[in-house]
Amino acid sequence: MRTTVGIIGAGPAGLLLARLLHRAGIDSVALESRDRAYVERRQRAGILEQGTVDVLREAGAGQRMDREGLRHDGIELRFDRRRHRVDFPGLTGGRSVMVYAQTEVCKDLIALQLEEGGPLLFEAEALAVEGAEGDRPRIPFRHQGREDVLECDYVVGCDGFWGVARKAFPAAVSQVFERSYPYAWLGILADVAPSHDELVYARHDRGFALLSMRSPSVSRLYLQVPADTKAEEWGDEEIWAELERRFATDDGWTLKRGPITQKSVTPMRSFVHEPMRHGRLFLAGDAAHIVPPTGAKGLNLAVGDVMTLVRALVHERETGSPGLLDAYSATCLRRVWQAERFSYDMTTLLHRAPDATDFGARLQLARLERIASSRAAETDLAEAYTGFPLD
Repeated sequence: MRTTVGIIGAGPAGLLLARLLHRAGIDSVALESRDRAYVERRQRAGILEQGTVDVLREAGAGQRMDREGLRHDGIELRFDRRRHRVDFPGLTGGRSVMVYAQTEVCKDLIALQLEEGGPLLFEAEALAVEGAEGDRPRIPFRHQGREDVLECDYVVGCDGFWGVARKAFPAAVSQVFERSYPYAWLGILADVAPSHDELVYARHDRGFALLSMRSPSVSRLYLQVPADTKAEEWGDEEIWAELERRFATDDGWTLKRGPITQKSVTPMRSFVHEPMRHGRLFLAGDAAHIVPPTGAKGLNLAVGDVMTLVRALVHERETGSPGLLDAYSATCLRRVWQAERFSYDMTTLLHRAPDATDFGARLQLARLERIASSRAAETDLAEAYTGFPLD
């Protein structure tokens, strides 16, 4: 099998890459180790930055998002039993975010790719990346019980943290920067209308809590828990009671309860692999970087990587110059590190560490007071949350 761009992984990064390449007239083949049903139900991010929304629309994948997604013009910060709303459009010149689950983005992109695009093979396990330093890299893979080889001009690893693409980077050229956090998120899906029309980020002495949503009738909520927590350790009544404590305010606001349909625990970590390119092998999305979910940056960073790569490939085709491809890693990493910085800042601002002191707690409250009282500080948060430029 032969193609121009071999894509390993059909999460949002791989699917969007395949879609944008198709629209640019560049052929590709995408290999996904899981089956279609798994990809379409895998719960992940749900906040799309303004730039991501714009890209999906430009790619012809925004119709259902615009019908069913929930535009949000701000978030609410809660601390010391008080509430402060951050107005995104007023602080950023009109930018906002969209609540639209990654599962739905994947469904939309899969349908488009199968109808219009190049081959998208499910249950196709990439076994390795070979020859990345040469002109014809190869991806040996296993599909439907038989082994085959995909020969490419370029390989893009969109296969996540545990995939094979990053393993093809020689140890001599790889640098890893990472941090694990001593807490996790216990997340629930509940069949109940959201208790607020925008996301609520709560800092509490007992730990962080987040009120989010998947639709007008389904709530998504999170509690900070110890890193070694098992979801089944928490009963439904215990979860609701703890959420009520952490979201409590002095103005009579109440949390709506409903049947909990799903529980899961999300570990918290920061990770960056440098560089993001080796020869004709490129990394995108979680294969290259991971952020704690507090900043809502994971999927959006993957979109930035993909946009940067597609522009570089089109530029090379049209001009013969590899300049933008050569700059791919450096270009992406500038945005990645800003997202890592913001996600770290939001995480340390709102979570209580196991070894937290009264001094640290007072600093958190002082930082939140600064955001609530300073337009400059509030603008910095709003600009970062709604998205760093894709250019």
